Amino acid sequence: MILNEKFVYCWLCDASRSTGEGKLGNIFINKKFNTQSRIYSVENIYPKNKKFFNVLNYKYISPFIGIFFCWFFYIKRQRVCYVNYLPLWNFFLFLLLPPRTILGPITGGAMFKKNKFRKIFFPYLYKISEFFLNIRSTQIIFSTDLLKVFLNNKTINRSKFKFINDFYLKKKILYNKINYKKNIDFLIYFRKHKNKQLFFPIKFIKRLISLGFKIHIVGDYLNLKGVINHKFLSNKKVEDMLSKSKFTIASGENIYSLFVLEAIIKKVIIIVPKNHFNEVNNFSNNFLFLNFNQIHNFKELISLKNSL
Repeated sequence: MILNEKFVYCWLCDASRSTGEGKLGNIFINKKFNTQSRIYSVENIYPKNKKFFNVLNYKYISPFIGIFFCWFFYIKRQRVCYVNYLPLWNFFLFLLLPPRTILGPITGGAMFKKNKFRKIFFPYLYKISEFFLNIRSTQIIFSTDLLKVFLNNKTINRSKFKFINDFYLKKKILYNKINYKKNIDFLIYFRKHKNKQLFFPIKFIKRLISLGFKIHIVGDYLNLKGVINHKFLSNKKVEDMLSKSKFTIASGENIYSLFVLEAIIKKVIIIVPKNHFNEVNNFSNNFLFLNFNQIHNFKELISLKNSL
């Protein structure tokens, strides 16, 4: 089948610029395609039914709508692209999407030892997806390199890793000369997600509060006395708050989340548990490694806070 090269019809499961998946999708499309690409998502195809899809938790429905969307335009001999909600464990997407669908970036975590289900089943699901990916002719693009340990050499050799890290590296160079006035101690991104919550350092945050640190939370509501909850904010407001923040905490599930990468641009110090030292291989000067259970580490943090 000869495809029409004039337009690329892109499906975004999440087109928002205030969520991680939405930002990742928009960055990918803006970087890869020109203005002739046509962007579609649940929000602009079914605007009158948005509340209905929200009730059904459309992030689980949208990928399957996207499969039908891509086949519809592929049959009409158009180029198609499927962008976000593309975790490596979901082999159904790699099996059911049309041939030559542009994919990316593929996401997924490697740190799920605390989640027994993921620990047992995800490596097998990854291998099934890898099989279908290697049948496809398109380049495989991964958001980070976290999944590299699960892939064979054939897949690694035809893949591009660290898509999002490379984007933020260029952005960091552009913003490097800006000096920010810091008056927020901690700005932390919190999500009520089973795997993410397992890595969330709640005891460490309680200790910070007891020592007088001001803790601001964005994302889901954190029911903890002493924190200031802002809930979900626009991307612009989050970036503005990060420019005023001294510290944040990286999720053990994904050291280089979009929130952390944006924090690095805004010269925020990223606190990471010492046992994750080997996972930091980019922007290392922005990270501070602490043992969350040792008192002298808190003294170091207080001293650093007062100097910023």
